[in-house]
Order: sequence, then C-alpha cells, then structure tokens
Amino acid sequence: MSDFRSLHRAGEPLVLPNAWDVASARMLAAAGFPAIGTTSLGVAAANGLPDGQDATGEESLRLVRRIAGLPCHVSVDIERGSVREAVAVAAAGAAGINVEDAMGPVERQVRLIRAVKREVPGLFVNARTDTHWQRGGELREALRRVRAYVDAGADGVFVPGLRAPADIAAVVRAVDVPVNVLHEPCGPTVAELAELGVRRVSTGSLLFRVALAAAVRAARAVRDGAPVDGEGLPTYAEIATGA
Repeated sequence: MSDFRSLHRAGEPLVLPNAWDVASARMLAAAGFPAIGTTSLGVAAANGLPDGQDATGEESLRLVRRIAGLPCHVSVDIERGSVREAVAVAAAGAAGINVEDAMGPVERQVRLIRAVKREVPGLFVNARTDTHWQRGGELREALRRVRAYVDAGADGVFVPGLRAPADIAAVVRAVDVPVNVLHEPCGPTVAELAELGVRRVSTGSLLFRVALAAAVRAARAVRDGAPVDGEGLPTYAEIATGA
C-alpha cells in the first residue's frame, strides 16, 4: 500500500471519499479507493449526536479501530480536536486527521498543530479553516490562516466552501503543501481542480446525504407501488460477509 502522503499528487489529486460507518468504509475500500476519510456529520447523525460540537470523539475512535485493517489508509475528522484525540486515532491506525479551526483564534490552532506534530510526527495533519464555511468567503483571512498552519507544521490545508477557481488557485500558490478542496456537485470537476493545482478532493457529508436520499426514495417507491432502481446494489452476501 502506497504511503498516504505520496497519494497527494500534483496533476492527479487524491479523491478521498468519506465514510460514516463500517459498512460504508468497507464498500469504499472494496471499490478500490486507496484512502478514505470519515465524515463528522455522518458519524454524528448515525449516532444521534450533533455535528460541529466535538461530540463524536468516542464514536470516531471506535470506527477507526474497526476499519483500520482495511486495505486503504484512513483519515479521521476529529472536528476541533485535541492532542489526546490525535494520539488516540493514530494509535488506532489512522494515517491522518482533519482538524478544523471553527474560526477560533489562529494562535490556538497553531499551538494544537505544533503539539500534534510533536507527539505523532508521522500523522498527516490536514488543517481546515472555516473562512468560507462560516464567514461567507474571506480569501485574505483564509490565506493568513493556512499560511500560519503550514508554518506550524500542517501537512495539508483545507478550505471547505472554496469554489471560485481564482480563489482556489490563490490558496494553492500561497502554500507549499497539498490543498484539499471539498467536492460539490455544481462545483469544479476533479480534472478542473487538478489543473488548478489541487492535490486532494474530499466528499465530506455528500455520500452520507446521497445514501439517505436514496433510502427515502426507495421507501416511497415501495409504498407507492413504483419500481425501485436496484441496479448496482451490493448483494446481501457482500455486505453480510464484509466482502
């Protein structure tokens, strides 16, 4: 299995799908993805917990312990996180973490990144800033924050909600580490992001939300006597045996 860091290639971005439970992780690994991430929203919602409030630490750790043996790397969304959480998921087999600043003080995030890299230097730290998630898109502030996080030792940076090609290119030029962009159905394609220099494209909660929508559509079709689209469905045996 290739080194996780080496999967972040210029011209050929790492497409990182995000799983929310053991079954989704197994299916994505079986589909040939060399690395998968976890989605904090998916893990939170599947366990009846709120997202964005650092409530999924134990659930995320349990999930990592159960999927770390899959033939792929695992990166864990630990939300705002802590050094303790980073050390724990690394010990459980995670290759990387995604840690967000929630637009808190830059100095706090810098201290966290430095402490994590000191304790687990081999863990890939993807430092997320929420300038475009919570502030409506402040490019200047995004650049200030990602530069500070890279200086603190971050291995990659992530600006969810970043959509405009010119803004994406500006972030790529601002740092010398892989830039992660969140895939959006109406946003740039993976090929277009590759041309902008993006080296990692993640799906966030997209797959989880698509799965929920498909489940509801199928239930309504059964209720209403309409045909259910069964094309491409995994078999009972594939899921039951963990294949």
